[in-house]
Amino acid sequence: MQKSVMSQLQTGRLYAKKWPMRKELAPLFNEFKVIKATELAITVMPILAMLTLFFQLNYLGPDFLPQAIASALFFLSLPLQGLFWLGKRAETPLEPSMQKWYNELHTKMVANGYQAQISENKPRYMELAHLLKDMFDKMDKAFTKEQF
Repeated sequence: MQKSVMSQLQTGRLYAKKWPMRKELAPLFNEFKVIKATELAITVMPILAMLTLFFQLNYLGPDFLPQAIASALFFLSLPLQGLFWLGKRAETPLEPSMQKWYNELHTKMVANGYQAQISENKPRYMELAHLLKDMFDKMDKAFTKEQF
């Protein structure tokens, strides 16, 4: 089922909030870099878009309005591209090897007192984010270090 662009962006925003931003995960998953870049782009790109618009119109004149608008829209689209990627990633089913690791991690967590159940037969990256966040938040540091 195809999701709308807006729901994909909302899913990406939710996924970025759920994903544990831990240095242990940075070498294993692209999420760390994409989330950091997207957060920076959300902060910086609107300002850059306005400056681009202002300087092009101020120095080149109103004849360059279409180019100035195109440049500004490009800068404004960059954070949306990051959120869109995150939304797609959140809905992507785990590869077989990653699914095996997910199941093993869940089993170890349950053996150490974790209460939640696996929700699906084919977990997605969103469920992995949930499990990893719970691992870092609810499990002790010795358990977490043992996993990485």
